[in-house]
Amino acid sequence: MDGFSNTSVVIMLTSTNLTITDDIFLRTRFARAVSGFFTWAALFITSYHIYQHLRWYSCPIEQRWIVRILFIVPMYSLDSWLSLLFLSNNVYVYFNAVRDCYEAFVIYSFLSLCYEYLGGESNIMAEIRGKPIRPTNYFTCTCCLTGKQYTIEFLRFCKQATLQFCIIKPIMACLTLFLMMIGKYEDGNWSGDQGYLYITIVYNVSISLALYGLFLFYTATRDLLSPYNPVLKFLTVKSVIFLSFWQGFLLAVLGLTSAIDPVYDVKGYEIISRGTVAAGWQNFFICIEMFFAAIALRFAFSVSGYIDTSGINSNIDGNPVTLQSISHSLKETMNPKDIMQDAIHNFHPQYQQYTQVYFMKNRSDILSIFLKSLCYEFIFVLYIVNKLRKSS
Repeated sequence: MDGFSNTSVVIMLTSTNLTITDDIFLRTRFARAVSGFFTWAALFITSYHIYQHLRWYSCPIEQRWIVRILFIVPMYSLDSWLSLLFLSNNVYVYFNAVRDCYEAFVIYSFLSLCYEYLGGESNIMAEIRGKPIRPTNYFTCTCCLTGKQYTIEFLRFCKQATLQFCIIKPIMACLTLFLMMIGKYEDGNWSGDQGYLYITIVYNVSISLALYGLFLFYTATRDLLSPYNPVLKFLTVKSVIFLSFWQGFLLAVLGLTSAIDPVYDVKGYEIISRGTVAAGWQNFFICIEMFFAAIALRFAFSVSGYIDTSGINSNIDGNPVTLQSISHSLKETMNPKDIMQDAIHNFHPQYQQYTQVYFMKNRSDILSIFLKSLCYEFIFVLYIVNKLRKSS
């Protein structure tokens, strides 16, 4: 009887060991090769696309925003691929944090590009001021706007709705890293004493508000934007950012329902949680999706409209195009100082009734307001951390 029992144990352990050594698809060479192929293909397509815009840098006020948007493909695909390579530990969380921060940057860049297409805030208001807001119905969540007209407050709300996402996203990314270091964050762990639940709620509210602001702006300026093929641009940017977010959220829910299994070692101990496996699938899908996003972005933000055949070997100043001039254009494009100036203009009460026609020059005022906003965000972060400590 003892011999039979020992044999059963050996068979059981052997069976378990086979299940473990087979591992999950995400950690196989094939999965890494497939994701790597699509990642590097997307990088090649987008890098050449960015080079073309910098090569034909004939309209900096527009192309600056376009290049910023195009960088979403390298940031998403490369970060997701590296996250997939380091799936077995928490390194992927750091890559995801970088990706999340740039995601917010792209939302702001896209709305700013639309502003530039239409000649700025003052020109937009000159076109839509006094017109009735449409559509107004329950389906688009605009029923409360029935009978109202377009005003500067409406336009300012659209900008604020996207800017708040640019503020919340990086702060939540930093908070995620902090909570992970103190053992209070785990992907897919919906427990009340873990930070994942609270951060997901904040993300959902913030991204929904940003999407709502973009939708309102599009409905207000749809006719004005028609020469710039806005539908393809809106669909491409929204698909890359918002659909990827909801895709990750759905995978996290599947992990909660045990549709996604964790990974165990030979002794039966869990070495990769359900949440981490769900995050791995999210990164794998993003690697593939960015290849198609790179192709879509080539059509949505084509360089053909900026090519000046009369100055085929010159830039906008008439000087020969060199690697140095392309490098200078890239540095100018990635300078984020305009975001802070725009945030001050849109959130400070002093400027709520004025359209933006120039930048603020009082640096001390900018600094004081910026520090004040950081203090509010820091207080919010402390509140969440304190709540998690009490729950533990």
